[in-house]
Amino acid sequence: MPISHRLWKTLLGLGASALLQCARKCLLAAEDFATHRYNIGMPKPSRTLIPKESRLTEQRNPASKNLDRITARQIVELMNREDRKVAIAVGREIPVIARAVDAIVAGIRKGGRLFYMGAGSSGRMAVLDAAECQPTFGTPPQLVQALIAGGGRAITQAVEGAEDDVRRAERELRMRKLNGNDVVVGVTASGTTPYVLAALKYARGRRATTVAITSNRGTPVTRMANIVIAAEVGPEVLTGSTRMKAGTAQKMVLNMLSTAVMARLGHVYENLMIDVVLTNEKVAKRALRILAEASGKSVSAAEHALRAAGHNMRVALVMLKLGVEAREARRRLKETQGNLRRALRE
Repeated sequence: MPISHRLWKTLLGLGASALLQCARKCLLAAEDFATHRYNIGMPKPSRTLIPKESRLTEQRNPASKNLDRITARQIVELMNREDRKVAIAVGREIPVIARAVDAIVAGIRKGGRLFYMGAGSSGRMAVLDAAECQPTFGTPPQLVQALIAGGGRAITQAVEGAEDDVRRAERELRMRKLNGNDVVVGVTASGTTPYVLAALKYARGRRATTVAITSNRGTPVTRMANIVIAAEVGPEVLTGSTRMKAGTAQKMVLNMLSTAVMARLGHVYENLMIDVVLTNEKVAKRALRILAEASGKSVSAAEHALRAAGHNMRVALVMLKLGVEAREARRRLKETQGNLRRALRE
């Protein structure tokens, strides 16, 4: 719009500083007008835009709201207090954890396998537990398997979008020919991880037993599993960081599952790792101590028996306790289908 002659005369009559001040006011007015027009088109703030979070693991912990203002000593003391809640929460789940153990044992005795499925820190906990089964209990690598969203790379770094890849979850179980004797354990702190939900859905379709480990009841995963282990540890010290209390609860539950399952399957004698794989010097020395303690014989006698048994600890223990040769010890174990207690007539 053209400026009138009278306005020009007015502007020219102003001093330089007054003219500059006038220009600034005009610019501010223009900005205010533009902002007003933009805000008219924007939705008004509403509670419905940010729904209230029902998952406990995503809520804020009142005890740690000043986390960025307290000392190092106060931080670790706070974390220690919060961690004490984990064992209590897991303890409440003991009946269902025992049910899960029995279900896994039943499946394995029928020729099934145990699969852990998880994403992010939950998947890493699963990988850790599965990886320890073979060296600790001497089981074949295919018996206990952990599948993590994003594959092997996700063990050491975050893989973008991995936990949303539902097709991969189904594909990985299909490749392994999942069947009705297998058990699939979905590990998800939130209870909403798409990768885990897809795995459990596929497993149900194959009539495999399904187990969920979560820290949130009433979430989708609890409706997808035959057995639900929900150790509700409450909000994290660092909001939403489920590698903390929820992760600790997962580790405790996974320890219980694998250890109890292997004990029930006979991979433990008393409280000793009778099937430990002798992978290094430290473990080899441990094996001698196990045999000496279990048999009441000397470490030297244990070493001789282990060598004669071809480094088979079960055979060596039968030799030591019954005073028989390796051949007879193997025969007794074969007759009892590897049941060490029965071979020892205990």
